[in-house]
Amino acid sequence: MTDHPEQPQDQADRFARAREKQALALLEDYVELIGDLIADMGEARVADIAERMGVAQPTATKAIARLKREGLATSRPYRGVFLTDQGAALADRVRARHRTVVQLLIAVGVPPETAELDAEGIEHHVSKATLAAFDAFLADKP
Repeated sequence: MTDHPEQPQDQADRFARAREKQALALLEDYVELIGDLIADMGEARVADIAERMGVAQPTATKAIARLKREGLATSRPYRGVFLTDQGAALADRVRARHRTVVQLLIAVGVPPETAELDAEGIEHHVSKATLAAFDAFLADKP
């Protein structure tokens, strides 16, 4: 608790940033999954994306449409979804960030299975400064 109560506009700004981060986190999850599916199966079909995300196909289709509007993905009829160079770079960054968070959690004693689950939420909200500190901490570990 602080000595000075938070002003309503400050609180509104904080909540707006949190909502924005949540929307970005969902896009990042889709991009990462599409990259993984392409690597594992040679393609990312909407049905496979929906199944792995645990959503209905129309929900996945809507998310993919947003990825396309953001310039992160393309799709071809009967061929599935593909990442643009920008989308592939984002998937790589998300994957690396996830690995760093998992490694840090394990380094501080979190069991690997729990670290994987917890990292899924944490990874989207970690700032670049915090991630750099995680990397520095891990680099000092034997």
